[in-house]
Amino acid sequence: MYGIITIVAYAAIMIGVTLFLSKRAKTAENFHVADRHIGTLQAGMSIAATWIWAPALFTSAEKAYTNGIPGLFWFLVPNVLCLLLFIPFAKRIREKMPQGITLSDFMATTYKSKKVRGIYIGQLSLLAVLSTGVQLLAGGKILSTITGIPFWLMTIILAAIAFSYSQFSGIKASVLTDAIQIILMLVSCAVFVPWALCNEGGVDNLINGLGGRSGDFRHLFDENGINVLLSFGIPTAIGLIAGPFGDQCFWQRAFATRKDKIGKSFAIGAALFAIIPLSMGILGFVAAGSEYQAADSGLVNFELITNMFPEWTMLLFLFMVISGLLSTVDSNLCAAASLTSDFGGSMKMAKGSMIVLLILGIGIANIPGLSVTHLFLFYCTLRATTLLPTAMTLLGKKLTANGVFFGVLSSFVVGLPIFAYGNIVGDSLLKTIGSLVTVLLSGIVALIVSHKEAVREC
Repeated sequence: MYGIITIVAYAAIMIGVTLFLSKRAKTAENFHVADRHIGTLQAGMSIAATWIWAPALFTSAEKAYTNGIPGLFWFLVPNVLCLLLFIPFAKRIREKMPQGITLSDFMATTYKSKKVRGIYIGQLSLLAVLSTGVQLLAGGKILSTITGIPFWLMTIILAAIAFSYSQFSGIKASVLTDAIQIILMLVSCAVFVPWALCNEGGVDNLINGLGGRSGDFRHLFDENGINVLLSFGIPTAIGLIAGPFGDQCFWQRAFATRKDKIGKSFAIGAALFAIIPLSMGILGFVAAGSEYQAADSGLVNFELITNMFPEWTMLLFLFMVISGLLSTVDSNLCAAASLTSDFGGSMKMAKGSMIVLLILGIGIANIPGLSVTHLFLFYCTLRATTLLPTAMTLLGKKLTANGVFFGVLSSFVVGLPIFAYGNIVGDSLLKTIGSLVTVLLSGIVALIVSHKEAVREC
């Protein structure tokens, strides 16, 4: 019952906020970048909410519960660091292309190349599809379990809610609802964490749980800590730090935020974001220290709240889950729509791209036996394919169109398959090698090809 109430109330709030506080977008400039007038706090809250994808709410608790301090550290720190590292690049792209909308258009214009545009649109589009799929998969599973609604139908319902307000005013709707979503998540954390610590033995459970369920994970660089670093830390850190660089959601916000507020907005976003996974990690430590035996370690915070708190608190938790889920989905919808601007797409085409994205995302979420963790790690690594060519271009490094194209392509055809195979067979070394090859190969190949072409021209 709580689940259905939450879904209906959530949809009503988000649609109401959008209709009351924004006007229907009638131009591409307004729909995609809100006429570039988004202020500091709004942008910061939107950045934080967009970066909090549904699995993060569970992964942070799971890693604290199973892998203690190193597990949570290698999830939390890169997540925060990436948003801070992104700031100078967000400022630079806005300086170089003040009227821009997409990363793909910036790269294509810089290199005057359709090939570069194509491969960047391919990467950004695929990321949006996979990201949407993992949100619907993770959120749909838990909400389906709670409400009794079939999983496939739940993914459609969630997708429809995100589309209902996103198609009205585009990025403005996404930013407005992001602000509400981050507030809901912060309020939930402000209730659950102090309550858990104030319960009998709460602080002791937290201290005892810092080593994870087994108690063997208290240090970052002992044998167990190194194992976590190799199997989870490095692949996750690479994917997360590359995250904003390979995600149109964040370039779009860089173009939509007031030019003089970009740095402050991303810094606020990083700070607000950090509160959420840290709070969920604390619940994971408390569960580990209390020797709680989770039926599913991936849902340990949900199980702990169900067992520790009154039944009504489930409403708060469900609002937090849906907020984390749909804040990313609606951002992906706006990102996908913005990519149509590369071709001078109409508003009709932009909204059509949103529908296509949701159909593909729903399809991926409903693939039998698909793992949230595997899908998450894969699309995290996918973002790294364009990291170095993008960063080098913004830093002023002279590359060529062929260099950029073949650099990104090499990461796709060499690095990603190595990582995917390592992920499937559970080989930590292969996952680490695949991640490193993916992020480094694009830059190395881009430099080599560009250098050879420069020599030929001389």
